[in-house]
Amino acid sequence: MLKPKIQLIAYPNRMGDNLADLYQVMHTRFSGAFGGVHILPLYPSNADGGFSPLTHKEVDPAFGDWNDIETIARDYDLCLDITLNHISDESEEFKDFEQHGFKSKHADLFVNVPDMGEIGPDDLAKIHIRKEKEPFRDVQFADGTATRVWCTFTEHQIDLNYRSEKTYAMMEDTIKFLTERGVKLFRLDAFGYTTKKIGTSCFLVEPKVYDILQWFHERANENGAEVLPEVHDHYSYQMAIGDRGMRPYGFALPPLVLYSILDANSTYLKNWLRHCPEGQLTVLDTHDGICIPDVEGLLPSDKIQAMIDNVQDRSADPILRGSAANVHSVGAIYQLTCTFYDALKRNDDAYICARAIQFFAPGIPQVYYVGALAGVNDDALMSKTGELRDINRQYYSIEDVDKEMERPVVQRLLKLMRFRNSHPAFEGKFELHYSNQTSVAMAWRNGEAYCELFVDLNFKKASIRYWDTRSGMKMDYRP
Repeated sequence: MLKPKIQLIAYPNRMGDNLADLYQVMHTRFSGAFGGVHILPLYPSNADGGFSPLTHKEVDPAFGDWNDIETIARDYDLCLDITLNHISDESEEFKDFEQHGFKSKHADLFVNVPDMGEIGPDDLAKIHIRKEKEPFRDVQFADGTATRVWCTFTEHQIDLNYRSEKTYAMMEDTIKFLTERGVKLFRLDAFGYTTKKIGTSCFLVEPKVYDILQWFHERANENGAEVLPEVHDHYSYQMAIGDRGMRPYGFALPPLVLYSILDANSTYLKNWLRHCPEGQLTVLDTHDGICIPDVEGLLPSDKIQAMIDNVQDRSADPILRGSAANVHSVGAIYQLTCTFYDALKRNDDAYICARAIQFFAPGIPQVYYVGALAGVNDDALMSKTGELRDINRQYYSIEDVDKEMERPVVQRLLKLMRFRNSHPAFEGKFELHYSNQTSVAMAWRNGEAYCELFVDLNFKKASIRYWDTRSGMKMDYRP
């Protein structure tokens, strides 16, 4: 079981230079603030910020080795990614396929597009894409013949075939290998794209997508771990994941909190708090942007647009949704690219209120490393790479971390995280309390241990009242 303590989300090399530095930062500067860590892809990769793994069985030597991972796992609940939808075109498996064609022992790992039959314009128009072209790639074999394979993301990320036993055998071996090195939680990256069925969106195709998830859930459980399926879409998918005994993401929380604080209106946030999954992992920020699909159906469209208009003044261009038939026919904004601190106008009180709401919401909170340092938009990095999401993917040296931690807002956040991790009430049950439209009140209760939060959205002030279990007295704390 995961500890009910805050987890850090971090790259292996962006708080310091490597995994050893990351452990040092967590163990010293953030002592007591985190009970777990989700380390973003640390595998050898050739694209997409690490999400194009050559293998899940190696650590990129630039980051360290498995000894570093096992050291971290001894002190923290460890979450690593399984990039289950695809593998790198530089992997041994795909290179063997290019060399030997369909005689390769790995040929069945990949989706051979011609085997799927005719794909007409109407079929193509339905496919949910992640790049500005068809989700296919031509493959030239060594003998001069050719085929097409499915390729949802970059040209370097070759989709795996979930109609093949070989794919499941590879994934089972991966799960066993990683749990032996201390992994307790697997983030299942981009699992929704595993369902290829012509005539559909080829994304989150039900019920097949739940069959695949259930298989991963069972294999992880057999090896003493849990799964965290990653998907950005209507919040009902998170509810369905939770209903099946897996841990969903609380991806609706970031836009709900953002809207609530900017508009001083808690109505929609409280509606969500009444029925969100108890076992979820909550975030305000991640290595991606602030995603919009997750809040559709929870926040009225005019409120979503007002929030987008407000934040866009402080962010990079939004990431848009499109279709494979016409990539320019954008239906809506997919992600806002901005740090959460900048989204809240760099207002320290507003930012602490947002984190207090997150920490008191049902579930286990995760804090992205930039958010842990109340980071501001990195326009220079974004301009250098051309990747919009790099505005929220800063590189911090250990000296940079030390400098950022001197800021009052970071010290306030650090104290709040330590409080959240140490109070026994958070091992109990969540309560939503009555409050008016411009405030939100929540509490946790575990036997005699009790802790309640009140946030005034008009004045951007948070206050906490709790029972001190040692003295038996009621105490007040203003984060």
